[in-house]
Amino acid sequence: MIDLKNTDLKKADWEIDFYSRPVKDENGKKRWELLITSTNDFKDKNTFKWEKVCPASTVNSIWLKDALEEAIKEANKQGWGTPPVIRCWRSSMKTMIKRAADQIGIELISSRRTYSLLEWLIDREKNLYPQQKGYIGVNLAPPANPITNQAIPLPEEVRGESWSFASLSLNTLREADEWKIEFSNLIPIKDSIDENIFIPGIRLFSSQRSLALAAWLGGLEPAKLLIQGTQIILEAGQADRWLVTDVEEEAKNAIKKNFQNAKRDADGLQFISVQKSSEQNSLDGFWMLRDIGDI
Repeated sequence: MIDLKNTDLKKADWEIDFYSRPVKDENGKKRWELLITSTNDFKDKNTFKWEKVCPASTVNSIWLKDALEEAIKEANKQGWGTPPVIRCWRSSMKTMIKRAADQIGIELISSRRTYSLLEWLIDREKNLYPQQKGYIGVNLAPPANPITNQAIPLPEEVRGESWSFASLSLNTLREADEWKIEFSNLIPIKDSIDENIFIPGIRLFSSQRSLALAAWLGGLEPAKLLIQGTQIILEAGQADRWLVTDVEEEAKNAIKKNFQNAKRDADGLQFISVQKSSEQNSLDGFWMLRDIGDI
């Protein structure tokens, strides 16, 4: 085996799910699995994936720590470095995962920016588990309910002075990694999406606090935008809901339709940007988002 130097190893955050599945083992116990996937790079399609079954009797942070260390060793063999960050989207498992991650010195972030993992889970629920012995037809683990927390207005000190609804052509969005942006997070665009599709989003403007607003939004782990009533809401972190702005009643349906069309035709892609004014092309913040639905 080639002994790769640390600088030769590819770097990527990890997205993990440690939970029960809709399958019973030979003892009638629910199967627990640890699923790990690296966060996909904007244009590099290489992904590290790893899975391990956990006996129901050993679901604890000790087993999880050992499994994470095993996964890191396998990742190293495949040319991947130790992840600087692990993202976890299930609130019920946060404490156990954090305890295991702390023991091996990896930061845990509670976030729903786990698009690669959620897509993998959806595929396994649809195509893998139903074919396995012991499949029970429904997930023993209750699904993650849609977040119903009351949306909280953005703090005044980072609230934009104005905003506008916007759209970007898919071709333009494919060049986002070439843009000069102070704070950003991009996600891959599938080749299968129609090139004529336009991706919906919103632009926030602040002539004096644009950079501060962008920095603050980046720390929120923004996940997706949605329209509820006449409000544009940003879902972020593990369970946060932020009121971005209100829209006019007559504009609500058109904006909502654009987001629904993108969910159907453009893999749920969205974006949110921060800049000083609509006249300036430079961006202080830009995040690609994705409405992937609920597991």
